[in-house]
Amino acid sequence: MKSRLFAALTLLFGAFSLLSCVDADQTQEVILVRDKEAIEKFLKENPISSVKEYSEPIEGFYMFWQVSTKPERNSLLRGDTVSVNYVGKTLNKKIFDTSVEQVARDNGIFSAGRKYQPLRYAVGYGFTITGFEFAISMMHPGEKATVIFPSRLGYGTQSSGSIPANSPLIFELDLVQVKKGPNLNP
Repeated sequence: MKSRLFAALTLLFGAFSLLSCVDADQTQEVILVRDKEAIEKFLKENPISSVKEYSEPIEGFYMFWQVSTKPERNSLLRGDTVSVNYVGKTLNKKIFDTSVEQVARDNGIFSAGRKYQPLRYAVGYGFTITGFEFAISMMHPGEKATVIFPSRLGYGTQSSGSIPANSPLIFELDLVQVKKGPNLNP
């Protein structure tokens, strides 16, 4: 009987300990609300001029085209290879990564061993973070846009290099080229 009581108390204590480790402020819903408020505040204080806009306020996703082209007949499909120049920032405007050498030099993030050139990757295979890939999927070659999205479409609760966990992100994107994927697209 004593061992059952001890086992029950141990189980109860363990469950209580586990539940007490969960921080209510860190739930995904709370983080998303916090991110959306921060993004809306940023946009109010830093209006972005654009020729075309797209937004999903419920998701906290905003996109502003500085250069828009007449759409080609086909949009991006899985397997297409894109080449894109980018500048990645946090909401405090701190640049954490770029494919443009002069931007890296000007912002103290230049790395002599890195080749600064457009990022080249196949669409639809998870090579980039979700918000970045979604924004690129809405662009056509020659377009330039600024996209802002919540942390869950970026690195989420994980930090990455100089990017703190739960950071909404801003990317300035320049879609340089799209090559249709072999045998995947008409």
